Amino acid sequence: MDLRVQAEAFDAGAELNAFTARVSGAGAVVSFTGVVRDAGQPQGGGLQRMEIEHYPGMTQAAITEIMGQALARWPLVDALVIHRFGTLHPGDPIMMVATASPHREAAFQAAEFLMDYLKSRAPFWKKEVGAEGAAWVAARDEDEGALGRW
Repeated sequence: MDLRVQAEAFDAGAELNAFTARVSGAGAVVSFTGVVRDAGQPQGGGLQRMEIEHYPGMTQAAITEIMGQALARWPLVDALVIHRFGTLHPGDPIMMVATASPHREAAFQAAEFLMDYLKSRAPFWKKEVGAEGAAWVAARDEDEGALGRW
């Protein structure tokens, strides 16, 4: 299990290659990389940057707990979560999840479980900054609803 919460950018391809190389006994590796999108701001301007804050001890503990739940629930060989903080711009990778399992169904389900958790419950605070000002990102009903399936 590998968890990294970092300000530095990461190379998703290199991370996936390294993860795949170290998972012995896996028949499936699933990965997802989230990218900062310019979805526009409520104030009407385009996104210039996103500022992500977190409390390190709380964040590490919360994500470690949910990764442990994934490892207990599905027959995973390994799991990787990378999540960035600090100032990010449209197109920057913000997070990555990779799971490895003997079979694809478990790898897909565990990856979705981790992604849903990271999107809705991980203790990060995100502020979108654009030409028209700044706004904190509020929880979305569809993200919360996605947790209901787990």
